[in-house]
Amino acid sequence: MARKKEYNEAVVVEKAMNLFWRNGYETTSMQMLEKEMGINKFSIYASFGNKHGLFLESLKSYKTKVNSIFETFKNSNNGVEDIKTFFYNSVKVCTKKGNQKGCLYTNTYYEFSEKQDKQINEQMTAFMNNLKELFIEKLRLDSNKDEETIVKQANYLVLAKHGLAAATRVNTQKEIEDYIEMTFKNL
Repeated sequence: MARKKEYNEAVVVEKAMNLFWRNGYETTSMQMLEKEMGINKFSIYASFGNKHGLFLESLKSYKTKVNSIFETFKNSNNGVEDIKTFFYNSVKVCTKKGNQKGCLYTNTYYEFSEKQDKQINEQMTAFMNNLKELFIEKLRLDSNKDEETIVKQANYLVLAKHGLAAATRVNTQKEIEDYIEMTFKNL
């Protein structure tokens, strides 16, 4: 007979997510995960297979955490102004109590860019492609822009969003706000 879990899986995944968010995948050890999650490694292996499986669950948890920002952005129809609001809203996620600095997806994108991890790379590629498509959709609301300009600006905005995610780890609120304002002044 299988033993009953004595922990809430969603709660321990969120704790693991915060640890990965703070330290990255490689730097996070099983011992750190055990301590942070409050469960032993046998429970981690039983529930998630291994550290990699737990990391994939952590990415899903993060996606759920930021989903409301993306839904608001997706359902808006004010073009460039919506993209700017999205930038500000994504910064707010990092300032909420209990959240880490930066963006877990961007951090993971950087950490895994050179690795041959098909599952992680597929998730990161899908996330970045979705973000770029949302930027393109909002930029198309300006009928004065041709398609080539729209694609170039979408590429610019994806890179600016990466920079913003990195900036939230080390820069002041004023510097971040100036960065966002200058990004959109240049569109």
